[in-house]
Amino acid sequence: MARSNPPGWTPKWVIVIAFYNEERFIAPTIACALAQDRTDIMLVCVDNGSSDGSAALVAAAIAGHSRAMLVSETAPGHTCALRRGTAIARELGASNIAYWDADTYYPPHYISRADALLGDDQRIVGCQAFDIYGDGNSFKNRVIRRRMAITASLLTGQGHTGTFGQCFRLSPLLAAGGPKSDAWPFVLYDHELIHRMCKQGRLTHAADHVCWPAPRRIQNSHVRWNLTERLLYALTPFAVKDWFFYRFLGPRLRARGMFEAGLRIRDWE
Repeated sequence: MARSNPPGWTPKWVIVIAFYNEERFIAPTIACALAQDRTDIMLVCVDNGSSDGSAALVAAAIAGHSRAMLVSETAPGHTCALRRGTAIARELGASNIAYWDADTYYPPHYISRADALLGDDQRIVGCQAFDIYGDGNSFKNRVIRRRMAITASLLTGQGHTGTFGQCFRLSPLLAAGGPKSDAWPFVLYDHELIHRMCKQGRLTHAADHVCWPAPRRIQNSHVRWNLTERLLYALTPFAVKDWFFYRFLGPRLRARGMFEAGLRIRDWE
C-alpha cells in the first residue's frame, strides 16, 4: 500500500475501519490492513469523534501510505461512520468493500480470500468471515470453524458474523440502502444489514476465511439479544425475516433501551 498510485488508479477493494476511542487496540489492525498481500486496496479509517489518542495514532500509522486515508464523521454511531466510509468507496469507484473492526486481527491474505470467495458470479453479493480466538489451527478451532461453516450452509439467508467479518460487492450494498438503516437504530445492526443484503443475492463463506476479534467482545452481554430471540432468528424462514426484525425484535430492543448508542458505553471492558 505504500507505493504511489498510478495515474487513473482505482481500487478494487476499500477497507473501512470505523473507530471510536480505540487507542488501546487499533494499531495492530491498521498494520493488518497495510500488510495485505495485494495493492488494489484503499484503506479508509473513519474517526467517529474519538476523545482519546486514536486519531493521532492512526494518522501516524498511515503517514506516507498513499493508499490510506483518515477522515472524520461527527454523527455518533458506528453505522454513521460506516456510511461515511462507504460513500468514499463509491466516490473512488471501488467494486468491493470490507468492513473491519478496530480491535480485530486479519491475516495478510484476508482480502485475497474474500476476493476469491466473491469470484465472478454476480449473484454472490457478499461473504462472511468467522471469528475465532486463539490458535486457528488448534483442534478446537478447526472444529469450531467447520461447525460454523456447516451452520452457515444450512441456515442461509441470515448473518453468521458481525460487522468485523463482512465483505460486500459495493453495488448491491448501495442498492440495499448501505450499512445504516434509519429504520434500525438498535444494536445487532450487523445482522439487520445481512438481512437486507440477502434480498440482493447470496452470501458465501469458507471455514478458512477467519479473523480474530479482541477477547473483550465475549463480555458485552448487555448489548446482545437473549436466547429466545437468537433461537427465533435461527428458526424464522427468510420470507418472514422482515417480521422478525421490524415487528418482533425491534420493539423488544427499543423497550430494553438497546440502541446503537449504547455500544459507545463500554462498562464491560
